Amino acid sequence: MRTPISIPKFDELMIPVLRALQALGGSASNEELHDWVADNLKIMPEARDLPHGEGPNTELRYRLHWARSYLKSYGAINNSERGIWTLTDKGEKVTSADITTVKKTVRGLRYERRKAAQTVAIDGDTEDVIEWTDQLLAVLKAMKADAFERLCQRILRESGFVRVEVTGRAGDGGIDGIGVLRVNLVSFHVLFQSKRWKDSVGPSVVRDFRGAMVGRADKGLIMTTGVFTADARKEATRDGAPAIDLVDGEALCGLLKDLKLGVNVRLVEEVEVVPEFFGGI
Repeated sequence: MRTPISIPKFDELMIPVLRALQALGGSASNEELHDWVADNLKIMPEARDLPHGEGPNTELRYRLHWARSYLKSYGAINNSERGIWTLTDKGEKVTSADITTVKKTVRGLRYERRKAAQTVAIDGDTEDVIEWTDQLLAVLKAMKADAFERLCQRILRESGFVRVEVTGRAGDGGIDGIGVLRVNLVSFHVLFQSKRWKDSVGPSVVRDFRGAMVGRADKGLIMTTGVFTADARKEATRDGAPAIDLVDGEALCGLLKDLKLGVNVRLVEEVEVVPEFFGGI
């Protein structure tokens, strides 16, 4: 068993990521990969929640970013626009003995890319993502509390909620507002909390919020610029208690990018010359 402060290096996480995808049916979200890897490597809660510098991620999540990035560049895994990772045929065959080759190949590709001075489009999980999410979260954390609540209100409206109201009052268990989510013919009343937390968010926040929402809504939603601890996420889905959906800083950035709210995504045009065409004239 690893010590509480021991976290595998990013290259040591590559095989566990591949094993996680195999165990989870060939596809998984970031959260599913994180939890499977942390559980199967027996990484202690203190290590899982260890922050990475001043950024929004934990050290484990940061290293998993790089593990996925290298595997994707190598062609071992792919990710969809919705952030779901899938295992490729090439990834099925990668073993521990191949990791050195993976690193060498990807670093060679990146060197050639930098040498050619090419600008790479955001692909969902490269160093570009780490940079722009850090920048975006710094902007969000600098917002006034009421402005951040209005931003969350806008996000919910853009995501399909109706009658979204900001109602934050002191002593209301952290409830900042309410909205109605309409799914076909069915509607759900959702209470939400939006906070510009810098550090990790623990289970007590989730418990207090649940206590305040019981009997007042069908669902609960907590949105933050911080990171939820493993215990907080377990508390959110605890058996016998109303489930609460959690949106951390990374997911919040993804929502803003998908909704194109304060984030512009410029795709790079890729031009390929086909000599055979000219030879056939």
